[in-house]
Amino acid sequence: MTKVRATEWDAGVKTRYIQESDGKLTINSQHDLNSLMDRNKKLYTHNDGYTPSKDFKRVASVPPIILQLWTKEYNGSNNWWALPKDIQKKIMRTKLNSNEFKYFRTAEGSL
Repeated sequence: MTKVRATEWDAGVKTRYIQESDGKLTINSQHDLNSLMDRNKKLYTHNDGYTPSKDFKRVASVPPIILQLWTKEYNGSNNWWALPKDIQKKIMRTKLNSNEFKYFRTAEGSL
């Protein structure tokens, strides 16, 4: 018999800790991306993404759970923040320039 031991909410991610009948612990994370995708689509057509001074440009909005998945694909871990900055940039550039993840983009152009 399985039993949910705890449920946590953090930054829009629901995490459930489930005790399995064989004694193992399963961690299940869920994130509803619909509202983020809708927001990103609106931002994409809102303006060019630049600040009024043209110092910064908004390019994407990626939820932490997606960063964890991308890190797991890269090295088997899910700790995005443990990756070196150059690897983070490489992953972001590759993923966000692909059509597969275009809905995380909030402005035109490529990275």
